[in-house]
Amino acid sequence: MTELSKYTSLRVGGPATKIVQVSTEAQIIAAIEDAGDTPILIMGGGTNVLIADKGFEGTVIRISNNSVQSEVDACSGATLTIGAGEDWDVFVQTTIANGFAGLETLSGIPGTVGAAPIQNIGAYGHEVSEFITRVRTYDRQLKEIYTFTNSQCEFTYRNSYFKAHPGRYVVLDVQFQLRIGEFSDPITYLELSKKLGIEPGDKAPVAATRQAVLELRASKGMLLSPDDHDSWSAGSFFTNPIVSQQAADSLPDAAPKWPLNDGRVKISAAWLIENAGMHKGDEVGGARISTKHVLALTNSGSATASDIAELAKRARNQVKEVFGITLEAEVNLVGIEI
Repeated sequence: MTELSKYTSLRVGGPATKIVQVSTEAQIIAAIEDAGDTPILIMGGGTNVLIADKGFEGTVIRISNNSVQSEVDACSGATLTIGAGEDWDVFVQTTIANGFAGLETLSGIPGTVGAAPIQNIGAYGHEVSEFITRVRTYDRQLKEIYTFTNSQCEFTYRNSYFKAHPGRYVVLDVQFQLRIGEFSDPITYLELSKKLGIEPGDKAPVAATRQAVLELRASKGMLLSPDDHDSWSAGSFFTNPIVSQQAADSLPDAAPKWPLNDGRVKISAAWLIENAGMHKGDEVGGARISTKHVLALTNSGSATASDIAELAKRARNQVKEVFGITLEAEVNLVGIEI
């Protein structure tokens, strides 16, 4: 049996009973149905998953379909329909090269297009849900194709209807609406505006914005590189917790806080971890907190999934003990708990 560590950015994970590679919509559906009642695991880039050392008892379906359809109108912009297996950052780069704006702040995020709506990926002040018009899926329960509108996806911070109903829907393709333009939307994220040398709220060329985002991600070890063990991660391991105003007020003034429209407050998970006593470079076995960013738990070269899970537990327990806040994993945990 093939070790799943071959297919994950963390380079850990035991064997799967069966691995199927698919590249068309018909193949995706056939592979799902062929699996019958046995468990299945849908994988794209393998960049947001921690798979147990014991592996996965079932069928792993690796999707690499790259279908692309586009309609461009000078007034309404571009409507792009992208297959679930398309590499996310390649897609973003292509949109910019073709004169479309909107996705530039989401540059460099690893993974595939199909995973983007499930996680509602986001970075530097924007989320992918702002640009999605519909998501076509295969409903494993009803055994039929179902198309979700944006509102039906029930997008929230790093969450969606698909994530809330794990295993039922398999994304086939995603439709995006982008505007035509050479400049970004107003840059509201302070770190990015500083990098671009502009004032918060100003706009910047789309290409320059992408380059700045890539450089920022690289400085945090958030760009995958085969030569840099500090980038052998699943990206941000934890989501930024959302707490009540009262809980936010109990934190030190130095803690980064972002008020939300519903009266709650988003808190920086990285700040909580660092100020709870965990540090960049801390290790458990072959697992290590990145020396560039505490939210990235990395494989220093010899880590097991258990090592990474134990390191995540320590960070989570420290934050809970010091601040009373429970961090939630952003990565998909398969056969393993923290």
